[in-house]
Amino acid sequence: MTPDLSHISSAQDLVCHSPFGTFFGVAQQTFNTVWERLTGSDGNSVLYISMEIGADPDVFHPLQDLLKARNFTVAPENGLQGIIEKYLHGARKIPNYSGGLGVLAGDTLKSMADIHIPACAVSLLYREGYFSQLVDFKVGQIDQATRWHPENTPTLFQLYEPDRPEVPLEIRVPFYSGDDRFIEVGAQVWMKMEVSGELDYFVPEFLIDYLLPTSPEWIREAARQLYSAKSTLMKANQRRMLGSSVLPLMEKLGLTARSIHLNEQHGVTVTLQLMLREIAELFGPRDATELTDAEITAIADRVAQHLIYTIHTPVRAGHDRFDRSLYAQISRKASRRILNQLACDDESSSQYNFTSFAMRVNRAVNSVSRLHRDVTRRQFPAFAEKISAITNGVHLPTWASANRAVLFDSCVPLHGWRIDPGCFARADLAGDSAFRRQLQAAWHSDNKTLVDYINAMLNLHRTQMAETWIEPPNYLSNIHDGYLKPGVFTIGFARRFSTYKRADLIFDDIGALADILLTHDWPVNFVFAGKAHPQDEPGKSVLKLILDNQEELYRRSKGLARLVFIPGYDMSIAKMMVAGAHAWLNSPKRPLEASGTSGMKAAINGVPNISVMDGWWVEGYHDGLTGWKFGYEGPVADADMSESPDTLLYEEDAQSFYRLFPEILRTFYQDPERYLDVAINNLHLNVPIFNTHRMVAEYVAKYDLRLTPVTAARVSAFRDLYQSERK
Repeated sequence: MTPDLSHISSAQDLVCHSPFGTFFGVAQQTFNTVWERLTGSDGNSVLYISMEIGADPDVFHPLQDLLKARNFTVAPENGLQGIIEKYLHGARKIPNYSGGLGVLAGDTLKSMADIHIPACAVSLLYREGYFSQLVDFKVGQIDQATRWHPENTPTLFQLYEPDRPEVPLEIRVPFYSGDDRFIEVGAQVWMKMEVSGELDYFVPEFLIDYLLPTSPEWIREAARQLYSAKSTLMKANQRRMLGSSVLPLMEKLGLTARSIHLNEQHGVTVTLQLMLREIAELFGPRDATELTDAEITAIADRVAQHLIYTIHTPVRAGHDRFDRSLYAQISRKASRRILNQLACDDESSSQYNFTSFAMRVNRAVNSVSRLHRDVTRRQFPAFAEKISAITNGVHLPTWASANRAVLFDSCVPLHGWRIDPGCFARADLAGDSAFRRQLQAAWHSDNKTLVDYINAMLNLHRTQMAETWIEPPNYLSNIHDGYLKPGVFTIGFARRFSTYKRADLIFDDIGALADILLTHDWPVNFVFAGKAHPQDEPGKSVLKLILDNQEELYRRSKGLARLVFIPGYDMSIAKMMVAGAHAWLNSPKRPLEASGTSGMKAAINGVPNISVMDGWWVEGYHDGLTGWKFGYEGPVADADMSESPDTLLYEEDAQSFYRLFPEILRTFYQDPERYLDVAINNLHLNVPIFNTHRMVAEYVAKYDLRLTPVTAARVSAFRDLYQSERK
């Protein structure tokens, strides 16, 4: 069943106004309802802070779909033609994300909109995005600044001053130097409207734009690119810019959320601002430096009642630590008094640990899978009792391919699947012969789409060889038969390139891998994509190894194995890969993968996973009904958390994969009905669990919100699908 949009009769119905500007996406009454909830005196809403939010309009676009379906391509109404043109033909990227953390944030906010949760979000707007990736066969990854224009991007709107509609709205954000010298910095505000699938609700994402001509150069430098790591000082400033903007934004817009959700600790400086405000209210002119430890603890406990914290990684590099000497240059004494007591680093007395700070000051903290909960309790034993699990999910309407969505819409037991993922648990899909054949057809079509995209890319790279200094990143571009064929078993792998994720694991012994294929004459396509952080040289080296393995794998398998790397990984490529692959590979060192969501995106398309028992797969494996496992499976208590190369278990886990791989290929090529059973098991068992509707329902229990009866019923139903803490 497609979304019900009967309440919209013309494009004019989607125009809405507020003192901060004119917007397009929901009816005026809907806009008013949302805004009243976010600004109500009771504070009955939640504010979600994330350093990155991934929500590109090219993978989820209910408004564009409506305009096309209703033929709202011409708008005689005054001023609407430009807006409609933007939605139909405008830019489709908002490159303010680097990977899984940001995409999860975007999926979370979409589900909040679908369920009608009173929520808004805050992040930064980066004029150069994350970075654009070129890949050269000899050099590897080449980083380039991303150029994009928010004013040309649908779903994004700049806010304006209420009394001066031609003047961009500006908030004033306070910063301090080490000698307590005050500086106030201006920032403009953009709003992305994350609309629900039925266009009857939205969640606003406020993006703070510091890149103004009047801003100090150190602010402008830090505002350009997400996760810029040119210096530790710039990294610290980005975190300050996020957290310090929250209270000024709330005051300027009248937002009243009594609950603040930290999606990772990047914005934890908002906690400092909340504590300093509380100190001023309780102690008046008395400075924080004069307070006792007991008084600081009491203030922290009061502020903690407003904060929820989600930790996303056990990896050391994911936990922000800053030298106290550096922070002495960029913060006032009152802030350092608080940090000295609450942000101590157990391993280094000369550093502040912002993860520890976030762990200390909150009313609820959660990991992103059951296994990650156990790892996090081991890493932070002082907070073990309050660390719970809320396993991640993905937004079904975003990540189900168009072909799968058409199939789900046509299947009567799955009617309403976009808002009710539980229908997959109730439907007898395995016994429905028509559904089985249609799923096979949709899968074949999606595989062909992926293969056609890759072949077009390879052909383009051939023609570009004489026109550019970039040498194509794929060996297949250099040979006569350098193409992929649809229907050939296709393994997908796409995520951030980091050493612990071991992207090159299955190529540890190319001879053994090639022999498996030669023995049975089984062709395999290996399709890889992903980015390494520009400053992560070891991660870049792993990416380069993928390129280096292509020719040897092709030759030793006599062309049966074809390894391809797709540059420029983004949400659109991800969506095509998770639907077009026949299996999704995940090969991290256990237990360093906190959750992982790319495998969930494959599973909600019915695509089986081949994975180490880490992160979400421990919960999604279902004793082999939904895919395959390999590699080390020891207890967390005995796990080596190091990322050192000599501890990454390459040989052991690669050999485990080689022992398993023939069984998978035999099933695919010789017993396709059994392979299809595994796919349908994913729909039946994993879709009801690994979706952000269920995940948001678990978070709502921690938000302390009063919900409308309809929303409360939905939340209760989603929570009944799965409880992350249950065993």
